[in-house]
Amino acid sequence: MLSILFVCTANRFRSPIASIYFAREVVRRGDDDKIRVSSAGTWAMPGQPVMPDALDIAKTYGLNLSLHKSRPISEKILHSANLVLVMTSGHKEAIEHEFPEVSDRVHLFSVVADDTNFDIPDPYAGADVPVETVIKEIFGLIDRGYENIVDLTSELKKAQSKN
Repeated sequence: MLSILFVCTANRFRSPIASIYFAREVVRRGDDDKIRVSSAGTWAMPGQPVMPDALDIAKTYGLNLSLHKSRPISEKILHSANLVLVMTSGHKEAIEHEFPEVSDRVHLFSVVADDTNFDIPDPYAGADVPVETVIKEIFGLIDRGYENIVDLTSELKKAQSKN
């Protein structure tokens, strides 16, 4: 089974939104027997819900994040993922610094999905971007980049099984 991990800072907005939307796409495309999707945060406090307005906006798209609980990244979580998609280059740098043995798995979400290098902003950390705009950007990246994400995950899994 392929395993994809979405990572943001607190695991309360960007990565849970990306994870649940990608998981819905996995089911819609009939790939649910071969792909597992999860999320975590670089600075997450365990057990926190998603941000309230993000929860409400997600509901308008038919996504239920009411049961989500944040979790911090760990060696175990990172090693169980074939592909780690991070929202910002800072997340990538932090994970590669703390967990260099998984650096080949860590990729910027925008680069893998759309071959463009940009950070997905965090509207809760001072970015002057509306929550709705960030959600639409995440959904667009997944819609355009689903196959790229799955293909890279498959390539990485093959390479990891050789090691």
